[in-house]
Amino acid sequence: MARPRVRLVVTADDFGYCPRRDEGIVEAFLAGAVTSVSLLVNGAAAESAAELARRYQIPTGLHANLSEGRPVGPACHGASTLLSPEGFFLGKMGFREAVTAGDVALPQVREELEAQLIRFRELLGGDPTHVDGHQHVHVLPGVCQVFAEALQANGVRFTRLPVERGVGGCAWLEEAPARAFACAVERDARAAVGPFSHYGLRWTDAFVGLSTCGRHMSAHRISGALARALEGIPTGRTLTAELMAHPGYPSVPPAGGCGEGPDAFSCSWERLHELRVLTAPTLRTRLAQEGVQLCTLHDLDSKRHGEGIPGEATLETFLEPSPPCP
Repeated sequence: MARPRVRLVVTADDFGYCPRRDEGIVEAFLAGAVTSVSLLVNGAAAESAAELARRYQIPTGLHANLSEGRPVGPACHGASTLLSPEGFFLGKMGFREAVTAGDVALPQVREELEAQLIRFRELLGGDPTHVDGHQHVHVLPGVCQVFAEALQANGVRFTRLPVERGVGGCAWLEEAPARAFACAVERDARAAVGPFSHYGLRWTDAFVGLSTCGRHMSAHRISGALARALEGIPTGRTLTAELMAHPGYPSVPPAGGCGEGPDAFSCSWERLHELRVLTAPTLRTRLAQEGVQLCTLHDLDSKRHGEGIPGEATLETFLEPSPPCP
């Protein structure tokens, strides 16, 4: 069989957020559309999600959460720079603002990450296949250093580097906040390469997901994002890539969440839209025609002779400047 042009890991985030989301994620995994999941250990359905992962042998990583709901570590027992007065994490933008202002104590970040890794092992009975960040908190300045140190200390090798080629030029990201957030994530991720590399972390050559989230997901746009990633890659070179996805059946309040109930993102019809796109024959046929082979991180860790190491061989290519964000 011809060598694939792209070996693609499809990761469903937010596993454990609520039973309805988890039902859709497992459905996508069993259909062969999702190859990996990232578990929220402070999610309302974390225990049942872990049972599903064990039952169906789903490759499972940790979705490190520092921005939504309640902590699992020492912070839950007292005052912490990670929390609001009500005892919840500061939120997607609140945590970023606190980090920027220098108001977050990084040793407390390390404690919470360690606690979530311990909780993951309690739930799954083993180490995570990878660790990434809920709402991309793991690439934030300062946090990325602590994150990389914690992963190395715990023997975790794979993470996510959310640098998506050409995301700033995607006209369909019409809402200014959405495009600004995607561009900010990419800038932070580029800066995180140094700490990640220093501590020996690995990631796929390319990443897709900032431009294909929710209603923006389609077979055409996933294909286009992978095509952008392939620009400048020599013919015959197999590219490794990760597609970040958030499929599932929408949450119905009050069930779900990480201690505060489900958010609008999880309750949105866009979760079902992603599930339908991922499991539709259209996407799988198109990917197969374009030489894209779905796989797991374990598959990438067992690469054939002559294939590069994820995150290294094409690093310079993918860190070339992207088109400017408006």
